[in-house]
Amino acid sequence: MKLISWNVNGLRAVINKDAFSWLSEYKPDFLALQEIKASEDKIPAQIYNLGFENISVNSAKRAGYSGVMSLSNLKSTNLKSQFFDDDEGRVLEHRFDNIHLFNIYFPNGQQGDERLAYKMDFYDKFLAYIKALVGDGKGVIFCGDVNTAHREIDLKNPKANSKTSGFLPCEREWIDRVLDAGFIDTFRFINGDKKDVYSWWSYRFNSRAKNVGWRIDYFFISSNLKDKLKDAFILDGIEGSDHAPVGIEIDL
Repeated sequence: MKLISWNVNGLRAVINKDAFSWLSEYKPDFLALQEIKASEDKIPAQIYNLGFENISVNSAKRAGYSGVMSLSNLKSTNLKSQFFDDDEGRVLEHRFDNIHLFNIYFPNGQQGDERLAYKMDFYDKFLAYIKALVGDGKGVIFCGDVNTAHREIDLKNPKANSKTSGFLPCEREWIDRVLDAGFIDTFRFINGDKKDVYSWWSYRFNSRAKNVGWRIDYFFISSNLKDKLKDAFILDGIEGSDHAPVGIEIDL
């Protein structure tokens, strides 16, 4: 089964760029989109012709902001956030068999101390929620734009960004706690310490062409699914957004 996640940074914008043409080659069973920036009634009609049986949307109350969408050929129960007051349209939870699969657009903390506190509260409540699921014997997969690079290897200029939200010690420590709780960063599990592979590049300074990027988009799985993981990858050649799609292949 192939699962792919992509922060599109505006669903209507990528549709206008024909940015989903790669789907015919990769054929994901599940496609998680973040930062769609569209209410459900503003979703472009072309999205419903991409070949997926089930489409679910969680839009922000604020127009043109945030929002997540999942396109799937899985039969699942689809829920909005069960752990956080989700007016910003950040979470879709999909339950099938004994698996809980999350499509999440994690908050950005760069707008000041208040937003950083919001982000850390979101992080903490989510980790408590998924630890409880694993404690109940569930398998957990979560994917999306986590908005934090974990290690120095995960961004081009770690020293210059050491005091920038997205690479603060408290944010990086949260990913440490995710790993300590038994969750697996699938890209690192499969690819080891592979360097210069990123999932986001600023639109400024020709950053993508220079590969001055950050790896902030992830697939994590609970350790009880480790033996089912077959591959993890970043499709950094696909354009249309400032993020690249990331994905895994897993037997479920």
